[in-house]
Amino acid sequence: MPSYRILNALGVLGAITSISFAYFYLQKHLGLEACPLCLIDRGIVIAIGFFFLLALLHNPAKIGQRLYSACALIFSGLGIAVCWRHLWLQNLPKDQIPECSPGLDYMLETFPIGETLRTIFNSAGECAEIQWSFMGLSIPAQTMLVFIGFAVLSLYQILRKNG
Repeated sequence: MPSYRILNALGVLGAITSISFAYFYLQKHLGLEACPLCLIDRGIVIAIGFFFLLALLHNPAKIGQRLYSACALIFSGLGIAVCWRHLWLQNLPKDQIPECSPGLDYMLETFPIGETLRTIFNSAGECAEIQWSFMGLSIPAQTMLVFIGFAVLSLYQILRKNG
C-alpha cells in the first residue's frame, strides 16, 4: 500500500500537470481562451493541489491526512458540479443557450463575487461552445475525469485502513 506521502505527491503532480496542460497547451499553443467556467475549474484544481501539497509537506498522522483529503474531496465535488454544468450547456440546443455574460474582468471589477458567480452560472453562453476535443471528449468532460481522479484519490486516503 503506497504511503500517504506518495499519494499526496501524486495529487500535487496531477494538479500541476492539469494546470500546465490547460495553460501551456490549450491556451498558449492552441490559442484557446478559457471561458469563465474553465477559469473556475482551474481555480478548483489549484485549491485541490494546494491541499495535497499541504498534506505532503505537513505529513500528519492518519486523522490529519483524512482532513486534508476531505478538503480535496469537497473541492473535487465542486469541480465535478462545475463540469456537469459546463457539459449541460454544451449539450443544449442552439436556441436554448443563454446569452453570453459580460467579460469576466468587467464582472470582477464591477460586481460583488457572489453576483459574479451567479452571472457566470446563469448566463455563460460562451461556455456552450466546444472549442477542442480529444477522443470524443470536450475539455469539460476531460476536466471532469480529472476531478473524478482527484475524488478517488481523496476517498482512498480517507477510507484506507492503515497509514
